[in-house]
Amino acid sequence: MGAVVYRAAPPDALVSITLDILTAIFHRPSGTTHLVIAPAPEILAALAEAPLSADALLARLAADYDLGEIDALSERLAELIDAGLVEAVTR
Repeated sequence: MGAVVYRAAPPDALVSITLDILTAIFHRPSGTTHLVIAPAPEILAALAEAPLSADALLARLAADYDLGEIDALSERLAELIDAGLVEAVTR
């Protein structure tokens, strides 16, 4: 079985507006607006560049965010997957 990587929804599927510490993300395919806080927008930005494994994503974000262990990032990824903003893909 291959490794799991995560990828963000396509850029044309999302419209983001920063509102102080919140970011409103409109997901066009579902018609749903999600209100998120850091590091969710940063996770989406990193995954928009290229699909990443959870470990690679944690390494990329670790310089700016104290996500703790991989479990904390996994929880954020699960929330973003549930919202339809991120997809887990087996390679």
